Amino acid sequence: MEHKTFPSWPDTAPYLIEVAAGRAPAQTVIRGGIWVNVHTREALPDHDIAITHGRIACVVPDASHCVGPETEVIEANGRYMIPGLCDGHMHIESGMLTPAEFARAVIPHGTTSMFTDPHEIANVLGLEGVRLMHDEALIQPINVFTQMPSCAPSAPGMETTGYEISAEDVAEAMTWPGIIGLGEMMNFPGVSNGDPKMLAEMAATQNAGKTVGGHYASPDLGPAFAAYVAGGPADDHEGTCEADAIARMRQGMRSMIRLGSAWYDVETQITAITEKGLDSRNMILCTDDCHSGTLVNDGHVNRAVRHAIECGCDPLVALQMATINTATHFGLEREIGSLTPGRRADVILTSDLKTLPIEHVMARGKTVSIQGEIQVDCPHLDWPENARNTVHMGKTLTGSDFEIAAPNGANSVTANVIGVVENQAPTKALKADLPVRDGLVQSEGDVCQIALVERHRATGGVVNAFVSGFGYKGPMAMASTVAHDSHHMIVVGTDHANMALAANRLAEVGGGITLYKDGIEQALVELPIAGLMSDRPATEVAAKADKLIAAMVDCGCTLNNAYMQHSLLALVVIPELRISDLGLVDVRTFEFIPIFDDV
Repeated sequence: MEHKTFPSWPDTAPYLIEVAAGRAPAQTVIRGGIWVNVHTREALPDHDIAITHGRIACVVPDASHCVGPETEVIEANGRYMIPGLCDGHMHIESGMLTPAEFARAVIPHGTTSMFTDPHEIANVLGLEGVRLMHDEALIQPINVFTQMPSCAPSAPGMETTGYEISAEDVAEAMTWPGIIGLGEMMNFPGVSNGDPKMLAEMAATQNAGKTVGGHYASPDLGPAFAAYVAGGPADDHEGTCEADAIARMRQGMRSMIRLGSAWYDVETQITAITEKGLDSRNMILCTDDCHSGTLVNDGHVNRAVRHAIECGCDPLVALQMATINTATHFGLEREIGSLTPGRRADVILTSDLKTLPIEHVMARGKTVSIQGEIQVDCPHLDWPENARNTVHMGKTLTGSDFEIAAPNGANSVTANVIGVVENQAPTKALKADLPVRDGLVQSEGDVCQIALVERHRATGGVVNAFVSGFGYKGPMAMASTVAHDSHHMIVVGTDHANMALAANRLAEVGGGITLYKDGIEQALVELPIAGLMSDRPATEVAAKADKLIAAMVDCGCTLNNAYMQHSLLALVVIPELRISDLGLVDVRTFEFIPIFDDV
């Protein structure tokens, strides 16, 4: 396809100069606002912004010399003028939306730049899927930068993906116009041990002058961490405590602290700035990730900025963490992240810096949202059929596929159980004594069953284990083809028959999330594109997601955003215990372990 790229500063400099000097009229002037300067951390009253060709020509106390008969004048009326917000790390697919619909959802919240890693679709469709995400990103009215996925599979030998990403794929992608760097390097043991493939991917990125994303999910901050940093990753978002943030910043990394739908890692790490007094320019806010319900009901990066302020962060510092810090990290300080000459005219008008109401949003010099109402079109690609037909189980499942036989005629067993931790990505490796009836191990109390159903190669494979923390009661099951990062199918339930019904239903609709209770479907979110995304508007998807969450609550689940916890149970690069299509994985040692002790 023909790529749409934004005109460069040098290309537009002659026009910017003429407007700033008063020799030509601006296309737009924002008049009478408080200029929030994130370079100097100042809020300067009574300033105007003159804009032409999508970029800022000047920011001055009086831009009347830039106003001509055709100039659009926007009255700030004493409101704050802040840069458009940047999300430093995220996966669009986790919003259950295509890039176009995701952009449509976040523009009213003031997000004008996103740094996205489409490794979810890479696991399903390979380089072709990345290209589709990249191409749709480039035609949006805001800045959607793509990081080439680095790890598909995320942990080689621990899982089987639909496709694998090679070092050659990475080198090719570095030539694409919208690629900003390498996506999170999740195979942290591979980097620490000098794996040639991981080194080749990072070398291709660095040789292209682009940024290597990090993902160090281990609590070990000793030699393994030192080796990881030495390998080249420039940032990390897997920290969960103050010590994590400090360690990363001291080693020259950017500490990305996240507030997503289910991961609440800001409050525990921002104290490195608010209490320890470290340089805040080395900390970045990100979401990683928000599903459609959060986007529609709560917000996006604006939500993270508000939360940082509530945690005691100075509002101007919090804004830096979601604007200039992010831009600088990706080498785009001269393009985005501040309201200064030459930069893209991504501007938000807000009447309060603490509560941050998003009242008027401009992107590339054009108004894109007013009072929460989008004003522009977000164009779609024509997604091909092979991207919509990706659930291949190989057979119709029955309840017997989810039975777990007791070993050696035992009357009870001690099982290794995945323990869900509320509002955290890591799980706990737990143990539970479970009863046996008619030769089959029974889930009991808060322990229910989890299964990973292979859906890429139609093998008919089902791996069964146990999970706790959801609180489900009564005969039920929930299934999802969103199963980070291999994106097979995760089924969690208390009843084998319901588990089979849920799995087969997703094969029928081409992917998504469903919940069955007492043999009846209670909720369904169709995600026909790669089994990960819908091309319907965010409001429609969010309404279905809300119904799903209500059904989970009706089945006894009280966890905050439990669906996000469900979708990460196969993520074999975050400790402690996960499930894959190859078995139960202890991520502390990257070894497979049996379901039962002493077997």
